[in-house]
Amino acid sequence: MDNEDNEDNEHRLAAVDLGSNSFRLEIGLLDHGQYRRTEYLKETVRQGGGLDENRNLLPEAMQSGWDCLARFSERLAGFSSNEVRAVATQTLREARNRDVFLQRANEILGFPINIISGREEARLIYQGVAQQLPQSDERRLVIDIGGRSTEMILGQGLVPQVMESFRVGSIAWSQRYFADGRFSKKSFAIAEIAAKAVLDEALDAYHPDLWDVAYGSAGTVGAVSDVLVEAGWPAGVVTQDGLDWLQDKLLAAQSIERLCLSGMREDRKAIIGGGVSVLRAIFSLLGIRSLQQATGGLRHGVICDLLGVRNASDDLRAQTVQRLATRFEIDTTHGKRVGQVATALLQQLMATRAPAEPAYQERLLRKLNWAAQLHEIGSHISHSDYHKHGAYILDNADAMGFSISEMHRLSLLVLGHRGKLRKLESALGEDDLVMQLMALRLAVIVCHARRDPDLAGLVLECPGLQERRVQLRWRAGWSEAFPQSAYLLREEALAWQKTPWSLELPSA
Repeated sequence: MDNEDNEDNEHRLAAVDLGSNSFRLEIGLLDHGQYRRTEYLKETVRQGGGLDENRNLLPEAMQSGWDCLARFSERLAGFSSNEVRAVATQTLREARNRDVFLQRANEILGFPINIISGREEARLIYQGVAQQLPQSDERRLVIDIGGRSTEMILGQGLVPQVMESFRVGSIAWSQRYFADGRFSKKSFAIAEIAAKAVLDEALDAYHPDLWDVAYGSAGTVGAVSDVLVEAGWPAGVVTQDGLDWLQDKLLAAQSIERLCLSGMREDRKAIIGGGVSVLRAIFSLLGIRSLQQATGGLRHGVICDLLGVRNASDDLRAQTVQRLATRFEIDTTHGKRVGQVATALLQQLMATRAPAEPAYQERLLRKLNWAAQLHEIGSHISHSDYHKHGAYILDNADAMGFSISEMHRLSLLVLGHRGKLRKLESALGEDDLVMQLMALRLAVIVCHARRDPDLAGLVLECPGLQERRVQLRWRAGWSEAFPQSAYLLREEALAWQKTPWSLELPSA
């Protein structure tokens, strides 16, 4: 398919979901406004079972993930960066050595893999589920039991309202309470109590009075439903009676080795004990009698986001930035001013470098603009070292629409927008980050008086990328007209001399 020839009619889209139990790839077409799936691949990688006691991914767990992504990469050949989004969930949120895995994983897949927060995962799950359901005003509870986390969401229509992620899942609970592969009444009882202890705080937020219909998404609910249907239970729903029957069957089998249930895949047997325990705990805690099986899930939510990216006015991340600015009482007028100057300077820099993909350049500009709008977010805590407070806030904020890596990128820019550059030494090897950072620092300087600066004749160029050399030029008389700005810019040039980069200014 030639995307350029069909730009107004047909687009390819792909979502990659690196879950704790399975990796999934969904490919589809947006044809005249309608999305239809053309291919779906799922591999049981069970990376969530590959964390050691220090929460490091074992070499074999990393290799199995890389091997799967290599196969996915073959299917994604020819896709552009704005047609693919890859997300990773709880296992990589936990893994201390995740950067080791991601560095190679990004190269193998050919697209960046974004680790998303638990609440962002919950938002995407609800979005994917709601898009697959008929339009309704019903109040919905959506539950997704994964390998190492469980997401719960309250929402109405297409709008999620309460979102949370709990560190309890089918793999984690199976490893902890059914490690010997045996099923007993005692192990089920302990596993269920332990799950309730983690989920107990959900009782108030997700009380039965707050929802009309409960929906279950993804692996555990699907696996349980498959077995119940094969045994003659109604399709598309998991009931308390069905769960009781399934637990009795597991107890009768006594072990994974002796378990033989029609409808249960071999790759699910090892984690069914933990999954059933968590699901029973949720049923008991929230008084659920029946759970409707949902067809949508995380990857469908990712596809929805890809569709939404085409409409900038509906950009959830821009809304999130605005909410953060409001919550932390930022001077939004000044933030926008710095953003406009910083993006103008970055555009000048990019114009003097080798041309990059327009969509990629646009992402660099938008992220720089968001960082500029939030660069004073730490002032709400203290004006002293506010850039450090701001970086901490952004690194730890639950920001809908953003991945953890995207928020860390914003935090680095906020941390580095003022002060010594030594604190960002490890990040200064990334050219694009340096370009963003330099544009932001210069914008903060020329806007220091908190009024619109005179930028006429101010030109920022990168004539020597290999030499890591950047030049700032201004018109004759500018430094005399704005002596404070000129002084601060010369101090800035001295700061860059202590890095591998240089900022050159007019000699006069």
